[in-house]
Amino acid sequence: MSGPFIFIATNRLREGKLAAERERARDLSSLIEANEPQLLAFNEYANEEGTEVGVVQMHPDVPSMELHMEVVAERAARAYAETLEATTSIQVYGEPSGAVLEMLSRQAGAGGPMMVKRRHIEGFSRIQ
Repeated sequence: MSGPFIFIATNRLREGKLAAERERARDLSSLIEANEPQLLAFNEYANEEGTEVGVVQMHPDVPSMELHMEVVAERAARAYAETLEATTSIQVYGEPSGAVLEMLSRQAGAGGPMMVKRRHIEGFSRIQ
């Protein structure tokens, strides 16, 4: 049995943009919650200094991640113009499709590393 598809990204914020990012994340979360009922979890966290955010997503499968990429594409591009300076690392747990890998590789760019752990060995999720 395959496990869920988990995506974690760390992004460096533009200087002084934590408040704007908090507002952007609130709007984005509302959009995602309304348009992606299959998505199990979507959360964003900031470091103490307010210079970096981490985004954690738990999808039931890869098609959910593909849909997510479509839903947020325009807003993600705007985020890099307004609040996010760069993606510094990406972690993927699960077998990404070619489309997901291509998009994430572009997002990682020349910045940080992208780590992919494809094989789910064992575990469970309590999120229903």
